[in-house]
Amino acid sequence: MNRSLAGRLAALVLAPVTALGLAACGADRAADGSDPIKVGASLPLTGQFSQPGQAALRGYQTWEALTNERGGLLGRDVELVIKDDASQQNIIVADYNSLISRDKVDLLIGSYSSLLNLPASAIAERNRMLFVEPAGGSPAMFNRGFRYLFYSQQATADKTGLAYANWIADLPREIRPATAAYPTIDDPFAAPSVEAIRRVLEAAGVRTVYRETYAPDTRNFDTIINAMKASNPQLVVHGASFEDGVGMVRSMLRAGMRPGWLYQTTAPSLGNQYADAIGIQNTEGIAFAISHTPEAKTPGNAEFVAKYQQMFHEPPPEDAADAFAAGQMIEAAVTGVGKIDQTALADWLRNNSVQTVLGRLAWDDDGRPIGEFLIGQWIGGQVQIILPDEYATTDKPVLGWKPLGAKQ
Repeated sequence: MNRSLAGRLAALVLAPVTALGLAACGADRAADGSDPIKVGASLPLTGQFSQPGQAALRGYQTWEALTNERGGLLGRDVELVIKDDASQQNIIVADYNSLISRDKVDLLIGSYSSLLNLPASAIAERNRMLFVEPAGGSPAMFNRGFRYLFYSQQATADKTGLAYANWIADLPREIRPATAAYPTIDDPFAAPSVEAIRRVLEAAGVRTVYRETYAPDTRNFDTIINAMKASNPQLVVHGASFEDGVGMVRSMLRAGMRPGWLYQTTAPSLGNQYADAIGIQNTEGIAFAISHTPEAKTPGNAEFVAKYQQMFHEPPPEDAADAFAAGQMIEAAVTGVGKIDQTALADWLRNNSVQTVLGRLAWDDDGRPIGEFLIGQWIGGQVQIILPDEYATTDKPVLGWKPLGAKQ
């Protein structure tokens, strides 16, 4: 982790929560029994994280629709109250303060990315309101002693790629890549994920030949590509969000850089958006961590996928499923407690597991999930699960990255 990222995280983790703003306490508001239960969120509908932010919104909207079709929560309809944080930390702080003090929402639900959920969750904690976040797996999220914060994926960022790293490490020496490069966006999710993979691979004898952290607003990757190409890595492990993930692959292809293996965080999980952006002919063999696939046999997944396709005319991407699972967690807690009591809801989640479209989720005392991520791979123009074995949708993973040419 470089100084820029470490400094931003330290400021968010160590600064008094009161510095982030104090709205009127939102815990346990009384509401008319016929009024909708208002669930508030601020999402990056524009800006750097807009692609996954839009997917998360659709996941929330699908949960809202299905929940209301079943009679709502506590006999009341659910009503989403959504704001756009434009992928900016200062805006999301204002948004969650406004959701609590002006919109007077009954429940909060999280944004996309650790960078945004770090300050947003602090607002919720200060107001003693449950905060279930669908995308914010930085370990720093869960080292603050918060009691109202929970994460709706299977594992934190430092655990997401371990199955892939161990798989590479266990390959026969004649197949296993001998060298690796680690370009990483300055981001609290991507950085620990890549660092954990690097440690496993170095211990297995895979030599690091390139490491670089770049700013989130980087758009020109030529300098990075030239330096990385000169180091001639057999494997590239790229810590990415969406736009830079696409930009890096395009730049590699234009420069004629085709490492034997390619792993990226986040970007490849965005399905057709990713394939369209880099060219589906260039996706073959790209690996990534993923929390969900439409083909999963988890309870309720078929209903979720069908409703999402009915509403949005495409299969749900991973970020939509993560958001839907966050809604399922809130629904389970409210049903389990029988009322909207913020502390009781948090205690209920801490002491129970919840069956979601991602599988059964459970948490430790800090709201950190206890589970294992899936590893996906683009094979034949589709996403397949290759790890762990019990969830695999194919027993024939592609050994390496096999692009056919640069997208024009």
